[in-house]
Amino acid sequence: MDKPIKMPLLLNRNARKSGEDRLVSSKARAKRRAQQAFWHGIGFGFAALWIIPILWVARTAFMPKEAGISSTWSWAWTFDNLVRVWHAAPFGQFLWNTVIVCGGVLAVQLVTLTLAAYAFARVRFAGRDLVFLLFLLQIMIPPDILIFSNYQVLSEFGLLNTKVGIMLPYFASAFGVFLLRQAFKQLPYELEEAALVEGASRLRILSRIYVPLSRPIYVSFAIVSVSFHWNDFLWPLIVTNSVDNRLLTVGLAMFAKSTESGAQWTDVSAATLIVSAPLMIGFLLFQRKVIGSFMHSGIKG
Repeated sequence: MDKPIKMPLLLNRNARKSGEDRLVSSKARAKRRAQQAFWHGIGFGFAALWIIPILWVARTAFMPKEAGISSTWSWAWTFDNLVRVWHAAPFGQFLWNTVIVCGGVLAVQLVTLTLAAYAFARVRFAGRDLVFLLFLLQIMIPPDILIFSNYQVLSEFGLLNTKVGIMLPYFASAFGVFLLRQAFKQLPYELEEAALVEGASRLRILSRIYVPLSRPIYVSFAIVSVSFHWNDFLWPLIVTNSVDNRLLTVGLAMFAKSTESGAQWTDVSAATLIVSAPLMIGFLLFQRKVIGSFMHSGIKG
């Protein structure tokens, strides 16, 4: 006689408990969605702070001169600013010089960083850890501190006002060596042992095993290197003094300070857009590879 009475009570208790669980889970989901909305709002806020100046420069670059200095909103736009600025200064030469410097520095860096990172990761020699520690001290030294000594060295070698002189101090990078060394140490040593058994040399092992498996690290470093040297200003300004070797950043500064464009916001914005557009276009075209390379280049201990 008790079973027919207890079963409804048990069912009611289970139903009440499941209802409470659903209520708790719905509250947890609501809390989680609120937290996501909060952090997304913060992210969009920082993104707006970053993109608003770019949008303002792009808008001003395509505005007529009269609208650029006016306080009222105008929908008028024109390409004349870009054409006039391109012919007012040798931006084509500046662009070519920048491409040569960025590409040359990156090409040499990939070779030097690969060899140094492999030596620190896999080659055993006396004082390896101490040498690597001293090598990492370069990360703590700002490049601007070495400008005077680098300038003296280039002057003695006769490399002032040359593209090689701009590139030479950056042919090695302590950050890149550290990044690649950590990547090489994460790879299984059994792969190298198997290749050595097959008679492969160290250079062949490096080119066939370590480099292909560390491709995301190379892409990440290439992005950082090209971005840094594309936007570098102080060192190219000091080393170069002719149009044939000036970079885009130096050319933009010279153009902005010239008497013809001193108060012309449309011309200065057009020149700024010319300098920054290649990097932005490259990021938009290869954003998936860029983001994926950084996601797969995490450093482990």
